[in-house]
Amino acid sequence: MMEERIDSSEERRDCSGSTKEMLPLRVAFLTNCVAPYTLPVWRELSRSVESLQFLFSTVMESGREWDPGCDGLNVHIQRSLSTVVRRRRSVGFIGFSDDVPIHFPYDTLPWLRRLQPDVVISVQLGFRTLQAVIYRLFSRRKSRLVIWADLSEHTERETGRIRTAVRRLLLRAADAVLVNGTSGARYVLRLGVPSRRIVRAPYTTNMSPFRSIPLGRAPTISRRLLYVGRLVELKGLEIFLRALARWAETHTEQNCEMWFVGDGPIRKYLGQFPMPPTVNLRFVGNVPYAELAQYFAQAGILVLPTLEDTWGLVVNEALAAGLPVLGSPYSQAVNELVQDNVNGWIFQPDNSESVHDALSRVFATSSEHLSQMRSEARRSISYLTPALVASRFVEAIQVAMNEPRAHPTGRVAPPSVREQSAKTRCESGE
Repeated sequence: MMEERIDSSEERRDCSGSTKEMLPLRVAFLTNCVAPYTLPVWRELSRSVESLQFLFSTVMESGREWDPGCDGLNVHIQRSLSTVVRRRRSVGFIGFSDDVPIHFPYDTLPWLRRLQPDVVISVQLGFRTLQAVIYRLFSRRKSRLVIWADLSEHTERETGRIRTAVRRLLLRAADAVLVNGTSGARYVLRLGVPSRRIVRAPYTTNMSPFRSIPLGRAPTISRRLLYVGRLVELKGLEIFLRALARWAETHTEQNCEMWFVGDGPIRKYLGQFPMPPTVNLRFVGNVPYAELAQYFAQAGILVLPTLEDTWGLVVNEALAAGLPVLGSPYSQAVNELVQDNVNGWIFQPDNSESVHDALSRVFATSSEHLSQMRSEARRSISYLTPALVASRFVEAIQVAMNEPRAHPTGRVAPPSVREQSAKTRCESGE
């Protein structure tokens, strides 16, 4: 078990040095593991509640090259059974496989009984959330449950009837539901979640390293394409390179350069992909997250041809760095953050004509307009800060505290003294 302590005083200072009131609540946060880019949000959230305890299924998932540091957070590692499931999916006529880590944290209920949280936030609609639902229904403390549904309509398009029915039951027990964006909100609405219980909380991180990159780009790199992420079938890289090769064969006057930052099982295959002489591919490999911004500084346009992503934080990072995004609508971040020909270009990765048209528009964009797009890219993401996203989690907690709490029998339980006190302070905005 790993534990890291934080201050639990009644007031905490924000980044500007001012103080803010905390919600007088104990919150347990159940998730797989922590990614380094999420730490700024969780630190902001920890300053907003009396106690925030994280229950992780594992220190770090296999295939991830992240530093598992959790400085400043209260972290507990659960006993879990973990495996990796190869999932076969399709988009149109394109099939792809992806290795999905699955965790069964079997000691969630004992941990919750020990921590006695007022509110439980549980990620995903699986085994850990089922245990959170059981605790919520039968806890003597009359705890509240927030489910974070990290999904979109596209990612759930092949979910079967039985799983959908189970999800409907889990969501029915939630006092509030967090989603990443509009698509996720539509999905849980269809499963019966009232709109008043839905709160949108997009992914974000500390954008300072990316915002510090100068907006200007030398002509030699202003159209250099950059991909950042895992090199796996799910990301649509083979399809994109195939379309890029065909485009380059009909535009022999145009040189094209594309960098790949990241690694994965199809790295060797992509490196051997036959490309016209006018196209140069460079594979950088994995880099520490703290050094990622320097590669955005050496590129002009981010490419995200994903076939399926619940969000895609690389879109946030690119926009903050001043990189227009050439992106797939199968990323919820592209749908939420990218405006065509304003701060990027949107294309269908499973449609070769759409890819061809998008590449033509990219290379036909004048230097002046490309400069404007870089400025607009940075401006468009400036509002999406860790403090904002943490406030959405606080909003979900407040929604949960203000919802009538029903027993499995359908009766509404009277609030406990502590719960009523917390609810009163939530309503007053403290």
